Amino acid sequence: MINKKSRAEVRTKKHSRIRHTLSGTAERPRLSVFRSNNHMYAQIIDDDKANTLCAASTLDKEVKDAVKKTNNVEAAEKLGELIAKKALDKGINTVVFDRGGFIYAGKVKALADAAREAGLTF
Repeated sequence: MINKKSRAEVRTKKHSRIRHTLSGTAERPRLSVFRSNNHMYAQIIDDDKANTLCAASTLDKEVKDAVKKTNNVEAAEKLGELIAKKALDKGINTVVFDRGGFIYAGKVKALADAAREAGLTF
């Protein structure tokens, strides 16, 4: 009998492989993305100090009021704009993008494109 791994297990294993090569520094922190069934979360992390520099999610008032649903591409675009605005306010211009083991399509791609358009470089 073949035991198939769950999608969550596959994603966490993929994320750990990605994290072996990606690391955020003070000069170029890591933009980490996580998405659940209902919400998306993005945070900018300095891995050298193990410190979160800024964070945003679809639970934030700015995003929640602007969209009807918090788990679609439109909400991801708003989240990308918000995290880029927060990062630029803190003086962060360039980041390393960490997709968190998720496929770079749909919501993750929309968040990344919106953050790029708002001024972040990666």
